[in-house]
Amino acid sequence: MNLLWLQSGGCGGCTLSWLGAEGGPLFVALADAGVELLWHPSLSEASAGEARALLAACADGRLPLDILCVEGAALRGPNGSGRFHLLSGSGAPMRDWIVSLAARARHVVALGSCAAYGGVTAAGVNPTDACGLQYDGGSPGGLLGADFRAGGGLPVVNVAGCPTHPDWVNETLIALARNALAREDLDDLCRPRFYADHLVHHGCPRNEFYEFKASADKPSDQGCLMEHLGCKGTQAHADCHMRLWNGSGSCVRGGYACIRCTDPGFEDPGHPFAETPKLAGIPLGLPADMPKAWFIALAALSKSATPARVRENAKADHILRAPTVKKAGR
Repeated sequence: MNLLWLQSGGCGGCTLSWLGAEGGPLFVALADAGVELLWHPSLSEASAGEARALLAACADGRLPLDILCVEGAALRGPNGSGRFHLLSGSGAPMRDWIVSLAARARHVVALGSCAAYGGVTAAGVNPTDACGLQYDGGSPGGLLGADFRAGGGLPVVNVAGCPTHPDWVNETLIALARNALAREDLDDLCRPRFYADHLVHHGCPRNEFYEFKASADKPSDQGCLMEHLGCKGTQAHADCHMRLWNGSGSCVRGGYACIRCTDPGFEDPGHPFAETPKLAGIPLGLPADMPKAWFIALAALSKSATPARVRENAKADHILRAPTVKKAGR
């Protein structure tokens, strides 16, 4: 399958993440799955003229295009002209190239939350009128429209994340190459369910602190980051603690709260990322699927039962008290 990768309005961080994939040499892994990378603006050796000729051949159908990958938001401004971002040397807006190529592609993949929903590029007053390929924030629409379907019958596949995990990219591409990704394999926001059906909370190393509501007061503390430091891992759809980044890390493992970057609108939470908004002392962002009354009741019970070991360790940057060693059978 021929794959073409475009970079629109974004930082390039999803490409940088992708290069950290650990499943062997990246292009060998793709070739083994039958995926040929036609062109990538940062990784390919083709000259500017050769690249424009290749894109034109894909756009007019002379060269089959199986997978169109877009990284970064589509920039529609100023005034709907798209001329805030021109494809170098072509004189045409990148927005128009994306629309033309998407019409020819068998599959269209939005790589990262900017391409999926607008992301950081669309934050604030959004002067460039940035949007996702098939979403504008959390609303269907975007550049291609809510009714868009690629040649293979799927809507835009949103491999969301800021940046997206390299394994999410590769597993999506391999699934498409094997005709193993259907509409039912995507969630309500068109994210692949193999990672979006999980929560960041699953497998979090701070889960014991969460269970007892033993909270951190500052980023260097070992305790749960939800109550005071803005962590949204109980709401964020991703498997970041089940498949670690670079084999060893995640935001929370590094001491920083999960900001729910796989969801639309994460870039404008309405409060500082590292603070938890509360009402009457109760966090507003409760765990997914949990009624508020139950959370309040369980939190009060959990805090009253917190072991001294957990309470002390939560406010420290290292283990102060180890678990008690008990003899077998007791």
